[in-house]
Amino acid sequence: MTDAPRIHLGSLLRTSSDAHTTGELDHLTYEQGGQEQILRFARPAPFDVNVNSLGGNEMYLQGYFHPVVVMECARCLREVEVPLQLKLGTLLRYDPAVDAPFLEEAESGEEVLVFGDPDLDLSAYLAETALLAAPLSVLHAPDCKGLCQVCGHDLNEGPCEHSAQVPVEKIDDELGNPEGTVHARQNPFAALRDLKLPED
Repeated sequence: MTDAPRIHLGSLLRTSSDAHTTGELDHLTYEQGGQEQILRFARPAPFDVNVNSLGGNEMYLQGYFHPVVVMECARCLREVEVPLQLKLGTLLRYDPAVDAPFLEEAESGEEVLVFGDPDLDLSAYLAETALLAAPLSVLHAPDCKGLCQVCGHDLNEGPCEHSAQVPVEKIDDELGNPEGTVHARQNPFAALRDLKLPED
């Protein structure tokens, strides 16, 4: 298992020869907002990267990365495995004054990964590529019932004592109830809805 995905570009920078690296990752460590983050994978994620010289300090990275990202269900917070089939492709530019690799936009509109260490750590690049490709939210099942908003019980495992309290829009409309929720079985006015009172 590879600790960090690195590719050694020293020979490429000296002789314009190609560079290649491959391996498997069970997680990626990257920095976001000054905080270290960890992107976990459900199983070893294979990657294969080739870098070809474009002349001077510019080169092109291509390859693939196939992670199964672990996300949380948007309703019940259960873990959900999200498989991604990522095709890699980006311009690289070597700048010895750069401390940490970063992405910038070229005049053509294409992103360029700028780096200063020929022993290039691809962790941040692969993490960003995976995060951009992953859905914003997922459900562990289409009919996920979510969590009780009162006690946090997972309603997929059965009802809790609060699950009888449900929105009853029809009753609310008829009674002018501003609260928006009533106990469907315990509403004291439910039996009076159809009662016809004598007119004065």
